Amino acid sequence: MLSINSLYKIGCGPSSSHTMGPKNAARIFAERNPNADLFRVALYGSLAATGRGHLTDKAIISAISPREVEITWHPGQVIPLHPNGMEFSAVEKNIVTDTWQVYSIGGGEIRDKDSFNKKEEDIYPHSKLHDILEQVRHGRISLWEYVKQNEPEGTWEHLNNVWAAMQTTIYKGISTEGILPGGLGVERKASSFFTKNDFIFAFALACAEENASGGQVVTAPTCGSCGVLPAVLLFLQRNNGFKDEDIVKALATAGLIGNLVRTNASISGAEVGCQGEIGTATSMAAAAAAQLLGGSPDKIEYAAEIGMEHQLGLTCDPVAGLVQIPCIERNALAATRALDSAVFALASEGSHRISFDLVVRTMYHTGLDLGRGYRETAEEGLAKETGMTRQQ
Repeated sequence: MLSINSLYKIGCGPSSSHTMGPKNAARIFAERNPNADLFRVALYGSLAATGRGHLTDKAIISAISPREVEITWHPGQVIPLHPNGMEFSAVEKNIVTDTWQVYSIGGGEIRDKDSFNKKEEDIYPHSKLHDILEQVRHGRISLWEYVKQNEPEGTWEHLNNVWAAMQTTIYKGISTEGILPGGLGVERKASSFFTKNDFIFAFALACAEENASGGQVVTAPTCGSCGVLPAVLLFLQRNNGFKDEDIVKALATAGLIGNLVRTNASISGAEVGCQGEIGTATSMAAAAAAQLLGGSPDKIEYAAEIGMEHQLGLTCDPVAGLVQIPCIERNALAATRALDSAVFALASEGSHRISFDLVVRTMYHTGLDLGRGYRETAEEGLAKETGMTRQQ
């Protein structure tokens, strides 16, 4: 597994796969072709289907500006390897000088055909939670200590920055009112929920609304699911008086859970539906909460398993292709489900039949079985029934 530093990214919404990933790809290709005067970008599959609502075009243009960019959209065509495909072409004096086919695979990560199946250097000796639990039992250490043993220098500093960024997003979100961009007329609700003392809802809504407006968020594990983990962590800190160092340790354990899903399944809504995004975020937050509330590694594993198991089959069908309906409310409800998962696991006795590793594998296969229209294309589900499919 890779470092959790690459899981927690601080950046702008509304989508890690549709905004952050394409922007990063555009920047790399533009730097690779400093003499090009025109760039052509073809977007395929989910990127083309919901790209306008996710500001994909604006992200790409901002990365290449001030040079000219031409973007074409191919929502009905999926190129091999991943639903989020792009093809960049560099043009110099009317001659195509370079091309690059690249994929945004979720969480802001990008891969091309050469790196897609290339195994990156693992920094962790294990890739299954079962094996990690055996290791921590043998060494009599906690899960966050296991993370610290394997992560590179600077990770704890990064986690402190992540926690600071999460809090900044929440406080900005609960102090901002108005209508979100995109044309749906969705009103920000975080401020009113905070006034009513519905804090865990308010915190999750704050992050999700900031994300929908293109503000700064932390991928946890994606932009679309960015509100779940911060809401649970700040809620527990305010209610239970946990120190920042306790929260950072919980972030480490949550990152381990997200890393396991990313390694063994997917966190991309375009690949496995929202169960890969909100489902993973629920598992991460449940694990973090279980640790903060005194749970053993086995109870933490159970909490993470519950969080994912009861999000199985969750579709990604954003109305009008925007990260607003049902995405924003979904963050708030998932935060409460994560906390409930932790409480349930801590109150349980004995073993449980379904392991975290098994439920992750199940999630992945379930996601692959979902129809294309339910995997971030805004063609089916709520998008279709409301008559507001992807933005043209």
